Amino acid sequence: EVQLVESGGGLVQAGGSLRLSCAGSGFTFEDYSIGWFRQAPGKEREGLSCISGSDGSTKYADSVKGRFVVSSDNAKNTVYLQMNSLKPEDTAVYYCAATLLICRYTDYALDFGSWGQGTQVTVSS
Repeated sequence: EVQLVESGGGLVQAGGSLRLSCAGSGFTFEDYSIGWFRQAPGKEREGLSCISGSDGSTKYADSVKGRFVVSSDNAKNTVYLQMNSLKPEDTAVYYCAATLLICRYTDYALDFGSWGQGTQVTVSS
């Protein structure tokens, strides 16, 4: 069973940085891609980034491109989301989820499952 656990959230001032972690178990990391998502109160869930375990390929939503960087350590079964130049509008619960598809073929809304419990990120102005 695929299980994912997010950590690393917290309170940070605008312009600051945080690194989120997504630790996986119950599956072979190289067989999956891991996506990062967020959901702010009253808003729909937004897909942010994806990294493919097989080839390390990545993709980013326009809203975070150039500020967020996704990486993975397959030996640790962990994916990271480095978030820089944070803005108050980045405040949300951040989730990771898994898919068997390579990132460039994924639809954030349709193709991901095995969601983690989420980690809160709050950016103060």
